[in-house]
Amino acid sequence: MIVSTRGRYALRVMVDMAEHSSEERIPLKDIAARQNISQKYMESIMTLLSKNGFVDGVHGKGGGYKLNRSPDKYKIGEILRLTEGTLAPVACLEAGAPPCEKASKCRTLPMWSKLDSLISGYLDSVSLSDLMKE
Repeated sequence: MIVSTRGRYALRVMVDMAEHSSEERIPLKDIAARQNISQKYMESIMTLLSKNGFVDGVHGKGGGYKLNRSPDKYKIGEILRLTEGTLAPVACLEAGAPPCEKASKCRTLPMWSKLDSLISGYLDSVSLSDLMKE
């Protein structure tokens, strides 16, 4: 599993928003400047986060974004699943993957399954508020 730029940037944006949550709404240009991320690229990330209920966004004068929940209620696993589509280390473990005809005889499947479980378990145990502390 390799986390793409979109996933990494989404985490940076969400942590930034959590750290500036005392502000009513945070303009996209402010987040982009602090994180040194292109505003155009951030727009696509924010659209995804907004459409899926992770943030609230208002356009126009006085607009911007804010988190829908407190930082401790956001798990890193859910953010990465949204931006990456999957956290599975191999294609046969992805959600909705067709059954593998070799699964019953696959000597490596138990290892991949355990790795998948460890990755998901760990990422689902870390919250935005945890990242704010590190």
